[in-house]
Amino acid sequence: MFFFLYTLQLFHHLHAKAENTLCRMMGDPKYPLLSKDGDILIGGIFPVHSKETLPSFEFTQKPHPLSCSGVTLRDFRMAQILTFAIEEINKSKTLLPNVSIGYKIFDSCGSRLSSMSAIMALMNNQEFAAEHKCNGQTPIHAIIGETESSVTVILSRTTGPFKIPVISHSSSCECLGNKKDYPFFFRTIASDYHQSRALAILVKHLGWTWVGAVNSDNDYGNNGMTIFLNAAQEEGICVEYSVKFHRTEPDKLQKVVNIMKNGTAKVIVAFAGLVEMELLVEQLCFQNITGLQIIGVVGWITSKNLFTPNTFHLMGGSLGFALRQIYIDGFLDYVNRSFWETAFPCSQRDGQSSQYNLKCSKYQELLGLRNYNEDVPEHRHSSNVYKAVYAVAYALHSLLRCKEQEGCAKALTIQPQQVVEALKKINFTTKFGDCVWFDNTGSTVTQYEVGNWQQDSDGLFHFKAVGYYDASLPPDQRFVLNTEKIIWAGGQLQKPRSVCSESCPPGTRKAVQKGRPVCCYDCIPCADGEISNETDSNNCMQCPGEFWSNAEKNKCVLKAVEFLSFTEIMGIVLVFFSLFGVGITVLVTCLFYSKKDTPIVKANNSELSFLLLFSLTLCFLCSLTFIGRPTEWSCMLRHTAFGITFVLCISCVLGKTIVVLMAFKATLPGSNVMKWFGPVQQRLSVLAFTLIQVLICVLWLTISPPFPFENMNHYKEKIIFECNLGSTIGFSAVLGYIGLLALMCFILAFLARKLPDNFNEAKFITFSMLIFCAVWVTFIPSYVSSAGKLTVAVEIFAILASSFGLLFCLFAPKCYIILFKPQQNTKAHLMAKTQKSY
Repeated sequence: MFFFLYTLQLFHHLHAKAENTLCRMMGDPKYPLLSKDGDILIGGIFPVHSKETLPSFEFTQKPHPLSCSGVTLRDFRMAQILTFAIEEINKSKTLLPNVSIGYKIFDSCGSRLSSMSAIMALMNNQEFAAEHKCNGQTPIHAIIGETESSVTVILSRTTGPFKIPVISHSSSCECLGNKKDYPFFFRTIASDYHQSRALAILVKHLGWTWVGAVNSDNDYGNNGMTIFLNAAQEEGICVEYSVKFHRTEPDKLQKVVNIMKNGTAKVIVAFAGLVEMELLVEQLCFQNITGLQIIGVVGWITSKNLFTPNTFHLMGGSLGFALRQIYIDGFLDYVNRSFWETAFPCSQRDGQSSQYNLKCSKYQELLGLRNYNEDVPEHRHSSNVYKAVYAVAYALHSLLRCKEQEGCAKALTIQPQQVVEALKKINFTTKFGDCVWFDNTGSTVTQYEVGNWQQDSDGLFHFKAVGYYDASLPPDQRFVLNTEKIIWAGGQLQKPRSVCSESCPPGTRKAVQKGRPVCCYDCIPCADGEISNETDSNNCMQCPGEFWSNAEKNKCVLKAVEFLSFTEIMGIVLVFFSLFGVGITVLVTCLFYSKKDTPIVKANNSELSFLLLFSLTLCFLCSLTFIGRPTEWSCMLRHTAFGITFVLCISCVLGKTIVVLMAFKATLPGSNVMKWFGPVQQRLSVLAFTLIQVLICVLWLTISPPFPFENMNHYKEKIIFECNLGSTIGFSAVLGYIGLLALMCFILAFLARKLPDNFNEAKFITFSMLIFCAVWVTFIPSYVSSAGKLTVAVEIFAILASSFGLLFCLFAPKCYIILFKPQQNTKAHLMAKTQKSY
């Protein structure tokens, strides 16, 4: 307890001592480059010079102040526009009417060391309060700067604890939009989030899917490139390489140049600062690398230093996003005269020192720009500095409760944090028509101009507007690009191609190459039955059931319908043989009819012979029902007609076989068997056998008849239009019954083959049945193994072959005797062998 009380008393003593501490300056103060007193002070930090010379740190004497050289014209103009805007406000009778604004502008020399020194100088007052005590208040109400995002990060983090608002005119890093880390940061330029995504949209719009990426190794480049790479992936753009370097890393720069030189990508997205881009272009030109289409960003695309006669073979045709070019009325006149007379501290003719006793030597480089003004209209960041100054002025106008007639309440003490809150609420329109307000990230509206570096007929280089990107518009209206106005890399009129693999035409699909980005692929033809009807299709689509892919695999067409038609060669041949069979049968019938009274015709029941010829004619004709497009009626007719006509035919042959057997038995003494199988019984037997088949067919047609069917399973590329049997059992019953009759006929004929007779018809019946059975036994496996119209052709062939077999085997011998051996066509000759045997 005693220790706690002692510690508490010690802290109280130290705090009281600190409050009474006298303020004194340690070291030499850092004086601003430009300054002016006023009721309210605005700070400014710009890298007016680009090179910093460090003093010798030998610790034997007091180091000399840092010296800067190499004027950065763009940032010098930023300092000038700041002073111009303040002078304009001070003259205004409506904005802060009775309040004067002063400024302190420091030169950061493009160095973080000098930047930190400038920040500390801005936050600390050089003059102390009464009795030399620190008052704890900063004289600055807002700071405008810095140019680079990385330095602005340092600036914001340093001033953040003191709640001083920082408004940047060109620090566009997305990281600065994080209000948790940078709650007092604002900017009059859009966040790189939009620029990076717009870059991906531009590349995609121009059809480039294979790009290289280079960026500065700092907050600006790293954050911007990260957003671009993510957006590029969403847009289907592949990045061959993504490399980075810092201005202080020449070895890394050399590696970057070598990668670009050996890469296959013809389009390079360069998300870099101006200094890094100058170093990169210098090396690329030194190695004479050409043919690259450079895509740039706000940080460097409008810099004329990069586009000279020595670099244009590389940089000519570069495309990129830039801030809109805005003309600020009165600024050119101010730069030409007023600035040097009123704001510049060392323009007296007598060469006297400034109000801070600085020597004029450090202003000599700037004095050399006194009569140069050609670049003034080209600087696009000027309007952003102008907006930043007016944003602070409007915030102060609100805080000081200014009224046009009564003026402002100057007695009010304004804290920097109050300015921060007021900045969040401002909304005003500049004299050149731009509306200024800050969103929840502290940024302004995104508006970019798409420009293209071109060379005119006089040999001069110009940044020509060819489109725009405006994030405030609807998504389909944000990006506009006029490609007809673009001059491409190397001054070419034809847009360069930059793809890892050429586009896959319709009829193919993309197959990504293993281990490579998705933009590197092979074009694989679609499989049969699949199509792709667009370029660069990832997958092929399966055609619907009744459709098939065409030869190019880019369209689904109706499948070819296959059936045995009368017009094709196979159909014509089969029709020919069918009609040929009919013709032969008719001729045989005519011959038999003309010789109907001769013994050879009358032998073995001529009535059955004529009925057999009639049935054979029907057999030949029924084969025609199998040809042509299947219909419901033709499907039912073809199988039933085939079954019935063949049963009729076999029944007649069976009847003739039985007659042969009965006739032989009748020649035996005491036999009267023929009275049991006379003509009437023969007719009835044929009728009975046929009626059984008719009954089978009727049952088949009633229960499950054949029907036309589109078979899409056997062949994928075509439809077989065929007759479905309906009932396999019904068809089997029809064939089985024919086979049963044929087998009976064959057995009986075989038994009667050696009966004594000069003309024993049983031999020919046996042979005909042998052919018939052989044909239909071979038909079964052929029918099963065939498909489409070949199945029908096999069935027709079996019908015709068996019909011709019956016709020739049964009637050819008789016709031969009738026509060429008429002497044997006698009863005596036919009975001779029989009588001799007995």
